[in-house]
Amino acid sequence: MIRDQETLDQLVDMIRQFVEGVLIPHENEVAETDEIPQEIVEQMKTLGLFGLTIPEEYEGLGLTMEEEVYVAFELGRTSPAFRSLIGTNNGIGSSGLIIDGTEAQKSFFLPRLARGEVISSFCLTEPDAGSDAASLKTTAVKDGEFYILNGTKRFITNAPHAGVFTVMARTNFDIKGAGGISAFIVDSQTPGISLGKRDKKMGQKGAHTCDVIFENCRIPASALIGGVEGVGFKTAMKVLDKGRLHIAALSVGAATRMLDDSLNYAIERKQFGQAIAEFQLIQAMLADSKA
Repeated sequence: MIRDQETLDQLVDMIRQFVEGVLIPHENEVAETDEIPQEIVEQMKTLGLFGLTIPEEYEGLGLTMEEEVYVAFELGRTSPAFRSLIGTNNGIGSSGLIIDGTEAQKSFFLPRLARGEVISSFCLTEPDAGSDAASLKTTAVKDGEFYILNGTKRFITNAPHAGVFTVMARTNFDIKGAGGISAFIVDSQTPGISLGKRDKKMGQKGAHTCDVIFENCRIPASALIGGVEGVGFKTAMKVLDKGRLHIAALSVGAATRMLDDSLNYAIERKQFGQAIAEFQLIQAMLADSKA
């Protein structure tokens, strides 16, 4: 749902100008250094990009899913590293709290995420649990007013920079599937948490992932998202359903950028006395890309 078309148009236009005027000119630097310049991060904070989808009562912009899609179209037109940095605060790193968190959890974490003061990460994937997320092995054992976390999470986006982790762990060992999994919001400075080396990737330089290891990590019972055990898998699936829509829109933006670049090159590049855009085969390739 689009709440106010004029306001959305202004936001999309502002993001388009930021993408074209700031982000695209820094793509090569990010690719070469594997880092996003800090001054760009600060600009993102000022523009409110870390809180696009966080509700307004928690200092975000509170975009609806349809509004978020139009923003993702624009963000997709530049290096995915930029969107990746703000993406977890707007998506998988905050959605669990927004959907199922207690009021105390929302009030404490969401304003900090919206301001970009804290980066969030979503810890679901494990060495032996990817698409089959219900088979995860990380455990959270109740110990009085605390839980003891043990396990390893893999390929965790923004983990090297995270201030908080949303962690999926098994709390009921009698239930082997999804029903035994709970979700926790965990401070990254909690003793017992360590990080693996940054993953080396072919592409997406500037977007950082790594392992997150929990070794007898003692967290308060208040860290249980929603205060209810056994619903963490449902929370994760609701979070990922929303995230898939966002990534689809982002991919459309990336495809649009690639088509624009291809068309511009085909018009500028000349062979045999004419622009290669005049050749039927090139036209067919561009038409297929547009389709």
